[in-house]
Amino acid sequence: MNEQFSVITSRCVPLKVENVDTDQIIPARFLKATSREGFGENLFRDWRFAPDGSKRPDFPLNNPAYEGCILVAGKNFGCGSSREHAAWAIHDYGFRVVISSYFADIHKQNELNCFVLPVTVSDDFLAELFASIEADPATEVRVDLPAQTVTNLATGRSEHFAINPYKKECLSRGLDDVEYLLSRRDDILQFENSRQN
Repeated sequence: MNEQFSVITSRCVPLKVENVDTDQIIPARFLKATSREGFGENLFRDWRFAPDGSKRPDFPLNNPAYEGCILVAGKNFGCGSSREHAAWAIHDYGFRVVISSYFADIHKQNELNCFVLPVTVSDDFLAELFASIEADPATEVRVDLPAQTVTNLATGRSEHFAINPYKKECLSRGLDDVEYLLSRRDDILQFENSRQN
């Protein structure tokens, strides 16, 4: 069973870039592995590191002022190819939540399947959040899955976000799709037995 989702309050890492595609999230040359572990070290590899392997100090993930388990990203996050490795890398790095004003549909589902919560907010809320983090990197955000709200604690402003009810239940209970089916085993057997009578 995975960690159950409820309310997360955290500082944020801002990635104020629009149209971040999955090849930027995890470059294609790192897709040979088949397990989900180890992808985090290559998250945004070509943006985080110079060709000689040194860290680029101007990239947000390398800035010690930014920390936390929430990634705040520009509009149209996760576009491009549908590789699920991109979501694996985000999860393996330690992010639990990604906030953006728009997600590519397949990437959004891949994040949910990896127990990363994609939170879609308005363009205005996203701009305010970036401004708050820029003004004070210690700004915290509260993401309340049961209430489906996200709150900028620097301003007190909240927005409601949508989520598929089934995926909400899976995240809340820490269950992947197979574990969810197994948790309903008795109900499934009862239904099957009723059909045979």
